[in-house]
Amino acid sequence: MNKKILIDVIGILLIALVVVVGYKLSPLLLPKADVTVHPDPACDLHRSPCEVLLPGGGKLAVRMQPLPIPMVKPFQVEVKLDGISASRVEVDFAGVDMNMGLNRPELGARGAGIYMAEATLPVCITGQMEWQATVLVEAAGQRIAVPFRFTSLPHG
Repeated sequence: MNKKILIDVIGILLIALVVVVGYKLSPLLLPKADVTVHPDPACDLHRSPCEVLLPGGGKLAVRMQPLPIPMVKPFQVEVKLDGISASRVEVDFAGVDMNMGLNRPELGARGAGIYMAEATLPVCITGQMEWQATVLVEAAGQRIAVPFRFTSLPHG
């Protein structure tokens, strides 16, 4: 009887541990934001740079080079901020219909409101894939998220 109780207690503790670890890691896997700004859905990062006006003033522009965005090859990600000073800028690349793993490079400050990094998108075995590139800006004690969608072309 004591052995069964001990096994039950260990099981409950393991479940609690999994819940706590999942809760602590959730900000890494699911980017949280204080403010979400939705860009013009007609803008396609796969074809051109995109801009959005930020609440409280300021503007965010994001550009990928080269275009179209290559699969499985490094490309440059550039975010330009006007009228806002950021302490951190990241871009979270996520498959819309398929989990492609954590892919969130932090962009380095280059001066004049420009932040850059190199990124690589994994190839999707189904060919064409829809992506969401969420630009995450930490500024003035808040986190702003701007989700851009684009469709990658089959690898080739």
